[in-house]
Amino acid sequence: MTTLLYDGTFDGLFTAIFEVFEYRYQDVEICSRESFQQENMFAKIHEVITQQEKSERVLNKLEQNIGKSGINQLLKVFLSEDSEMEKLILSAVQQSVKHHDKNILQNFADDDMMKISKICKSVSRERHRMTAFVRFEKLQDEIYFAKIDPDFNVLPLIRKHFKDRYADQKWMIYDLRRDYGLFYDLKDCDFFYPDEKLDLNQYQQKFHEEEKKYQTLWQSYFTKTNIKERKNTKLHIQHVPKRYWKYLTEKW
Repeated sequence: MTTLLYDGTFDGLFTAIFEVFEYRYQDVEICSRESFQQENMFAKIHEVITQQEKSERVLNKLEQNIGKSGINQLLKVFLSEDSEMEKLILSAVQQSVKHHDKNILQNFADDDMMKISKICKSVSRERHRMTAFVRFEKLQDEIYFAKIDPDFNVLPLIRKHFKDRYADQKWMIYDLRRDYGLFYDLKDCDFFYPDEKLDLNQYQQKFHEEEKKYQTLWQSYFTKTNIKERKNTKLHIQHVPKRYWKYLTEKW
């Protein structure tokens, strides 16, 4: 078996896929350098150097076969961080090249295509929940800050939603699990990668006075309107799962 090691990026993965075809590898696996653990000392290692030109050639050909919606599905699989992510995406590319069929991702008789469908549904649900449950807090420098901890790496998928919805204010959304975020400065909306892990205690000290008053008011309102006799915890959790409560001011 030949193992292709890449840098963990989307372009890196599609560079690796290009080289699977370029070198006509048959018995092959693709793995990020970060997660690679060599179990077979006799396995052949192929080091992939990310090249955007190679990545784009694969993606352009793939778009002809499965369309933009198909590319979007494969992006969701990549962002799912599933342990079989590279295998599933490679399988989809190989089948699209073989069959030239826009409907290969709907071939649910194929185990890989079925897994892709299930992963896409899970990632889409997580994306929707992040757009619904994210709460911004105003900081002293007039920037609105939100922290998230999603099961999947959905920050790239919610970027446009928040840029369009909050176009008139500066904001940041930070992924606590993956230690990177989005920053919008009224003009550009870019990813940022801090050198050190975010210090939540230090961040809370930067709350704007208006934000502190708002949180107190909102918590008081929620307490007074929450009628104990009509409490239905099971139904409540169905609509707002417990793992999202940490984003909601009324739950603190």
